[in-house]
Amino acid sequence: MKSEILQILRERKNFVSGQELCGLFGVSRTAVWKAISQLKEDGYVVESVTNKGYRLLEEPELVTREAIESKLATKWAGRTLYCLEEVDSTNRAARELAEKGAPHGTLVVANRQNAGRGRRGRIWQMEPGTGIAMSLLLRPSLEPQKASMLTLVMGLAQAKALDRLFGLSAKIKWPNDLVIRGRKVSGTLTEMSAEMEEIHYVIIGTGINVNMTCFPEELKETATSLCEERGRRLSRAEIICACMEEFETCYQAFMEARDLRLLRQDYETYLVNKDRQVCVLDPAGEYTGTALGINDQGELLVETGNGIRTVFAGEVSVRGVYGYV
Repeated sequence: MKSEILQILRERKNFVSGQELCGLFGVSRTAVWKAISQLKEDGYVVESVTNKGYRLLEEPELVTREAIESKLATKWAGRTLYCLEEVDSTNRAARELAEKGAPHGTLVVANRQNAGRGRRGRIWQMEPGTGIAMSLLLRPSLEPQKASMLTLVMGLAQAKALDRLFGLSAKIKWPNDLVIRGRKVSGTLTEMSAEMEEIHYVIIGTGINVNMTCFPEELKETATSLCEERGRRLSRAEIICACMEEFETCYQAFMEARDLRLLRQDYETYLVNKDRQVCVLDPAGEYTGTALGINDQGELLVETGNGIRTVFAGEVSVRGVYGYV
C-alpha cells in the first residue's frame, strides 16, 4: 500500500484527503497514517494538514521497492523486484534467484556493488547512491546461440530511455557500452545457463554511472556520468523504470523476429561506431577497417581492404583507431 499511496501523492501534486485514501484501499485512517509515516522515515517530505490531507513536497534520491514500483509502467519487466542495500554482484544474486525458480522478468537492483564483473573479467564497483547496478532475469524460448543478441537489445533500450528522459545523445559503442561525448557511461554483461538446444535462463547485468562526480585516475579520460552530462543529480529509480519500459518494447520486437531485423535500423541510429574507423582486437590478429553497421544477428560489419568481415561480440573487442570509440 505504501507504493500505491506514494504514486497517488506524486500524481496529484496537491492535497489528498486521508478519507479518500482510506476509501481507495479499504483500510483505516491509522493504516494510512502508518504508511505516510513510513514514507517520511524513508526520506519523503510529506505535508500533513488537518481537513486537507497529505501532500508530497520532496522526494529523496532512493532506489527502493516503493520508489521503483510507484514509477514502473511495465507488464512484466521488473514486476518481480529485489532491492538490495549491498551485494557483491547483482548478476550473482540474480543467478541464485534463477536457480530457485524466480520468474521471467525478475529484476535485482543494488544500492552498492563491490565485486561486479564486466567483460573480460574486469571488476566494477559502485559506491552507495552513485550509480545503477541491476540485473534482469529472462527465460526466453530461444536458441542458445541467439542469446548474445540480448546484450544489444538492452543497449538500445538504455539509449532510448536516456534520450526520452533527458534528451541526452547517448550512443552505443558496439556491443555493450553506452557513451556520451566519447566517454563511457554504461556497460552490460549478459550471462546464460543453457543446454545444447534449450536456454534455462539469461541474466543481463547493467551498470550505469548516474551521480558520480569523480572517477579513479585511470578512468578520468574514458568515463563520465549522467550527472556530469546533465549538470544535476538524477533519479536512479526513474532511470531504472524507463530502461525496463524500453526494454520490454524492444524485447517484444526481438522475440517476434527472433533476431534484430526489426530493431536494426533503430540500433544503427545510436551506433557510435557506424561509418568510423575501428580496430578489431581479435585473438587471431588485430585488424582495422570501417564499421558499416550490424547484421540481423547483431554482428558488427567491418569493411577491410580484403572485403567485409563480420565480428561476433563474444570473440573480440572493438576500439576506435585513435581512442576509446
